[in-house]
Amino acid sequence: MPVAVPAPTPQPGDAVGDGSAVATSVRPPAIDVDRLLGRLDALGRIGDTGDGGCCRLALSDADAAGRAHVGGLLRDLGLRVASDGLGNTVAVRPGREDGPPVLIGSHIDTVRTGGRYDGNLGVLAGVEVLTALEESGTTTRRPVGVAFFTNEEGARFAPDMMGSLVFVGGMDLDQARSVQGIDGPTVGQELDRLGLGGDAPVPFPAPRAFLELHIEQGPVLEGLGVQIGAVTGTQAISWQELVFHGVSNHAGTTPMAMRRDAAYAAAELTTFVRRLALELGGHQVGTVGSSDLYPNLVNVVAGRAACRVDLRNTDDDVLAEAEGRLVAFVAELCRAEGVTVAARTLARFDAVSFDPAVVDLVEATAVRCGYSCARLPSGAGHDAQMLARVCPAGMIFVPSSGGISHNPAEHTDPALLGAGADVLLHAVLDLAG
Repeated sequence: MPVAVPAPTPQPGDAVGDGSAVATSVRPPAIDVDRLLGRLDALGRIGDTGDGGCCRLALSDADAAGRAHVGGLLRDLGLRVASDGLGNTVAVRPGREDGPPVLIGSHIDTVRTGGRYDGNLGVLAGVEVLTALEESGTTTRRPVGVAFFTNEEGARFAPDMMGSLVFVGGMDLDQARSVQGIDGPTVGQELDRLGLGGDAPVPFPAPRAFLELHIEQGPVLEGLGVQIGAVTGTQAISWQELVFHGVSNHAGTTPMAMRRDAAYAAAELTTFVRRLALELGGHQVGTVGSSDLYPNLVNVVAGRAACRVDLRNTDDDVLAEAEGRLVAFVAELCRAEGVTVAARTLARFDAVSFDPAVVDLVEATAVRCGYSCARLPSGAGHDAQMLARVCPAGMIFVPSSGGISHNPAEHTDPALLGAGADVLLHAVLDLAG
């Protein structure tokens, strides 16, 4: 078992808390792992895909049902549940003093082939923390709240992390409502249809601090044999939509040299993105995860191909280089094949470093609770990176079995889920006094 190196515990005067108050309680609060697992299972049955996964695309009927379920858990704790105009939802448990809450949060929307832990763990572990505080009679000095944000995945509406971006004032509410989904309706139309918009302020007042528990969605922690990850930050993300326009024509009668084949352009783009990531090396990754052909018939040269490219890197400058090389390649490809392209940026976020005091706190808390811990960056985008714009923020990772996520096979050992929730609870107690 690897030996974790403890980091210094935040001291009085640190940005994330002054450490001057001790929470009062009848008995120490503790995580009930069985209850957390039961709640994860119950939420996973909403949008169940029958293969161990679930599908709750943002602002779908299943998403609305999931929201109602989680909102009910918070109301059962006697809390007022409030939503803003984009459906971002917050419930706050009062402290002995008024003021901004220590906020725990994540999301409950999924990709179409989602697992049961991505996002859901962070929200339901937050509910478990509040439940543990309530059951133990614990009164924190500062308020503690749980939030879940709209459309974190970006699978139906771009960009990803849309809800938390609006929550912190990084995107205008009207702009977000006008975004059209991949299946036609806009964000605003679906919010209105489902009745999910509320009257909480946009942007929301900045929390005192923000913590997000999440599965790693990668293989690093499992490979190290480490139980807890103290997340140092998130990668820069670039999503581009490229729509190639050629000429639909007969597959048998059109000579190869006379084709203007949009499908060929899409295929060349896909292989280029892979080569680009390998050539740049390091933390550069590249994916063409979506490609739609028209008319999509076996005996017709495609006249249109819509591709969506995902580029990521921990280094903003290297990602900018990747973007520049992509633009140059596409221009030459269009010239050579005689096609045109319409390009649109779907999302562009710089790399984010989490508050050093929060990272230290997560690591020190894990060690104090008896868990092995390692520091690592996140390869995925998370709501915490948006909250980092307005308050000290950080994340706690638990390992993902086989590094698999966005897949029904997504899994984390129950003991590790409990360990992550345990670290979350004690870090929140430190932050909230």
